[in-house]
Amino acid sequence: MSTSTSTGTSKPRSPSGAPAIGDRLLDLAIGAACVRAADPGGLRFTERQLYYETCRVLSPAAPLLRRVPGTPAPTLRLPSFTRALDARGRATVPGLLPAATAPAHQPDLAQYRPSEPDLYDYGLPRLLLCQDRSIAAMLLANHVHLEAACPVLAAPDALPLPPRLLAALERADGATVHVLHDASPEGVTLPARVRAALGPVPGVRVSSLGLVPRHAAALRLPSGRGPAPTPAPGADWPAALRPREAAWLERGRFAQVAAVPPARLVRTVLRLTRGPRPPRGSMWGELSGLRTAGFMTWPAA
Repeated sequence: MSTSTSTGTSKPRSPSGAPAIGDRLLDLAIGAACVRAADPGGLRFTERQLYYETCRVLSPAAPLLRRVPGTPAPTLRLPSFTRALDARGRATVPGLLPAATAPAHQPDLAQYRPSEPDLYDYGLPRLLLCQDRSIAAMLLANHVHLEAACPVLAAPDALPLPPRLLAALERADGATVHVLHDASPEGVTLPARVRAALGPVPGVRVSSLGLVPRHAAALRLPSGRGPAPTPAPGADWPAALRPREAAWLERGRFAQVAAVPPARLVRTVLRLTRGPRPPRGSMWGELSGLRTAGFMTWPAA
């Protein structure tokens, strides 16, 4: 039995007039996904990240299949999730970020400066460009740019890079522009487009953080299917892309960075942009160092 609205659509309801059991379960799943997306420490997250987290809540067998590579289809259709979130009310979801929009002007480098006011006047060693505006906003909201001392920009808004930013990268002598993108035809070719947009800037390296299809398969990220790219950009694929991955992309398959759990995404971006950490000191290592440093001896005059 259903109750029709004035627009001609209908929403299933129980005989007592209460929302259908499916709607209640979906609302509970969104509530559980909110808690999981914000853990640990109250992370901020986007609506698309919440959607993928809800899909994981609705997939009880997902943890058991985590070690089996693959890109399964989402367990929940996006329009169904959007309707349920609208009914719940976005304002009632703690940690949910508003939709990211294009800025009215190019971002200013000064807003990313840490406490040392002239740090970037000497050089900018690293920069992160995100294909998705909402992912860039999520990383900024979780202070990744401060922890990694790395500006985070959305590629659609930052390219071409302002001359001041290019000069800061060049002064660093070995700077790296990291590119975070989806496993999609547009995403995997973004690093090459960034390299072309930089122009002849000596000493600046462009590095892809992913995703590529093998990352999506290893993480068992949900994937979608869109129209096959036409013409097929086979000649433009990165050299490191495997034939099986290229065939996957040419069928219109894609997996989004938003499908990576928020905490894992933040940890991975921090690890890859900051570089390897120095080895942790130990008592035995310190004693060994003291022996070679002349422990219990007077310093030479």
